[in-house]
Amino acid sequence: MTIPTNNYEKLRDRALSLGMSLFGVADITDMREEFLDLAPETVERLDKGISMAVRLSDGVIEDIVDRPTRLYLHHYRQVNYLLDRVALAVASLVQEMGGKALPIGASQTIDWETQRGHLSHREIARRAGLGWLGRNNLLVTPQWGSRVRLVTVLTDLPLRIDHPLEENCGECRSCVTACPCGAIGDTPEDFDYQKCFEQLRVFKNKLNLGHYICGVCVKACFPGNGC
Repeated sequence: MTIPTNNYEKLRDRALSLGMSLFGVADITDMREEFLDLAPETVERLDKGISMAVRLSDGVIEDIVDRPTRLYLHHYRQVNYLLDRVALAVASLVQEMGGKALPIGASQTIDWETQRGHLSHREIARRAGLGWLGRNNLLVTPQWGSRVRLVTVLTDLPLRIDHPLEENCGECRSCVTACPCGAIGDTPEDFDYQKCFEQLRVFKNKLNLGHYICGVCVKACFPGNGC
């Protein structure tokens, strides 16, 4: 099947014009059985994931020392709102172009203890070439480290597919040192979800934040911070 050369560009340009920092498209045909709480018949024909990222504010992130701040909490919520609005706009454009689209919320966690949503925004972003999975279990971009947040739109629209970056964290261990609970190991597979969740619970209750957030390893993971 011939893929219209301008489909990708139209969607990318719309996303960037609405505030996104990065855009890519991944093949997700082998991921659909891993999706949580989504009906199989809903996703069976959706073979691509449009991944979009927005860069977080350095000023807000730098204000974090050893715990999340109320400023970060507000920023986190507003960025998620922006991501969801852009995902809706991109999904609408996909439909105008004749494709099916399913926008997936940026921060709709289904299982907090394993920190899983409907799907892995990070894995789709990795496949789309936005970055790689870091030791901190977050997407690491070459431009801004982990100082991004992600959203995904699933689609069947004919689109050019991007490919993963051939990069990794190398010798950088900034997030390992920074983690307040020792949840980060030498590889992404060593990440301890339970330790991380327990620390999120401590922050939520002790700081009366009303949300499970941290941000410490996000701050640590940035080009120039030893990475």
